[in-house]
Amino acid sequence: MPAKAAAIISKPGKPELAQVVPALLEWLQAHQYGVVVDRETATYAPGTEAVAREEIGSRPLDFAIVLGGDGTLLSAARALARTDIPIMGVNLGSLGFLTEVPLAQLYEALRSIEDGKHYLEARSMVDCEVTRRDLVVARYEALNDIVVGKGGIARLSHCDVFVDGVFVSGYKADSLIVSTPTGSTAYSLAAGGPVLMPTVNALLITPVCAHSLTHRSVVVPDTSMVELVVDRDTEEAFLSVDGQVGMPLQGGDRVRCRKSENQVKLLRMHGTFFDVLRAKLTWGQR
Repeated sequence: MPAKAAAIISKPGKPELAQVVPALLEWLQAHQYGVVVDRETATYAPGTEAVAREEIGSRPLDFAIVLGGDGTLLSAARALARTDIPIMGVNLGSLGFLTEVPLAQLYEALRSIEDGKHYLEARSMVDCEVTRRDLVVARYEALNDIVVGKGGIARLSHCDVFVDGVFVSGYKADSLIVSTPTGSTAYSLAAGGPVLMPTVNALLITPVCAHSLTHRSVVVPDTSMVELVVDRDTEEAFLSVDGQVGMPLQGGDRVRCRKSENQVKLLRMHGTFFDVLRAKLTWGQR
């Protein structure tokens, strides 16, 4: 690849990509970037090297451009988590806490990167390990959250929660969320959880529609190990990772969550976390 290199990762099926991707490729190539795209983008980038999204992190890239919404960025973040490749999120959706750059400001943002007028924001991830009869059966990483909830059967999910081996409570709820500070503005927020600044060193445990009105979100240090134990009489439960991947759970399964050793690096151009909150949540001005 040339001295500079970038990747393009896209949400499939967005009609505007037919115009956005060719123009973006032209700009990158005009500025001497070698470009690789994921297979979702390849349809709009004939002649450009395309690889599976999971393989993009093996390339020596200066940054990756994500065209889509927060869901696309979450997928890209997990694919690039074990690398130091920064991600620039370009919002093609409607909300977008993570995809900071509006499409209309794409090239302004790229010029800011060229001029060094940007900064990197490191976001922590949560590591999840599922054990069944003392055997590890799955491992995941999430930028937003790990959720243990009911499966297709419309019954409450029963879980015991432990923090560093200390029993917290037994929960009867639709779901239990273990989120990062980044994930505090996702599913946890919709369930009534607090907003955490991304720099807070914490994990957040939030029940969804708990049977007990006294159950509320709990914030613990990110040095803690949070363990969710599925009740042995549970007929059906499901583990969801960033709302995108997951697996069925059985009674007695233990879901252990702790801060990951990996981080996601987001390219930021301007503004603060509170600017984002005011814009996305329509908080009032003074």
